[in-house]
Amino acid sequence: MSPVISLAFPFFGLILLGFACGRLMKIPESGLAWMNFFIIYVALPPLFFKLISATPIEELANWRFILTTTLCTYVVFCLSFGVGLLVTRGNIKEGAIQGVFGSYSNIGYMGPPLTLAALGPGSNVPTVLIFVFDSMLLFTLVPFLMALGSTEKVPLRETTMLVLKRIFTHPFNVATFAGVAAAFLHWQPPQAIDTMLNLLKGSAAPIALFTLGVTVALRPLTNVPLEMPFHLLIKLALHPLLIFVTLNMVGGFPPIWILTATLMAALPPALNVYIMARQYDTYV
Repeated sequence: MSPVISLAFPFFGLILLGFACGRLMKIPESGLAWMNFFIIYVALPPLFFKLISATPIEELANWRFILTTTLCTYVVFCLSFGVGLLVTRGNIKEGAIQGVFGSYSNIGYMGPPLTLAALGPGSNVPTVLIFVFDSMLLFTLVPFLMALGSTEKVPLRETTMLVLKRIFTHPFNVATFAGVAAAFLHWQPPQAIDTMLNLLKGSAAPIALFTLGVTVALRPLTNVPLEMPFHLLIKLALHPLLIFVTLNMVGGFPPIWILTATLMAALPPALNVYIMARQYDTYV
């Protein structure tokens, strides 16, 4: 447990630091706007790009593993999305954020260090595959559902174009596509750009976690929404159980790949759920 605690504690420590600053300093919430912009458009895309582009393209093509784990994530997304629609009486935008809350593990920040510490180097490839394809699935579903749930009444053709535009121009999707292309072409950015990307990649987690802590301090939770226990049950219990059982039923995967996928699914909801809620200003 010691390596796990040592790796996990700094993440929660940064949230606590942001919470303390939010309570002590009298800075209005509007001051978070540029910080949120930096996280979404500047810091997180390099993180995704670097993680994906460093993986050999041939190792990104285990389609049986990809389809199985991504389908499981989609199933639990649909369950949480259904719960969200039920409690919000059909609010698609809030339901979409709740769907991500019940299905998107903290596979970017906590996933790689925890799987490496617990399972060793053999967990690297399944960790990256889950990160890439879970991210692509959810970063595609969210813009689609946000456009679908928009109150603006526009023709079907314009709605379709708007959905496609939001999907293919979302910074997380752009970074994912660029990372896959870089891995396929074996391309490395020039040293100066690579150094800048590494600096931005390193800034993503601490700034996002600190911002989350500040937001919690500025928006104190007076009660727990009725749907939260259901989402947490789906995320922390059903998701890893579904992954473990399904991979064993499909068969043919190394045991370390099954353990890696189960551990990734058992992680708490990703910070990106909060970031998406902030981006679309819904269910924050």
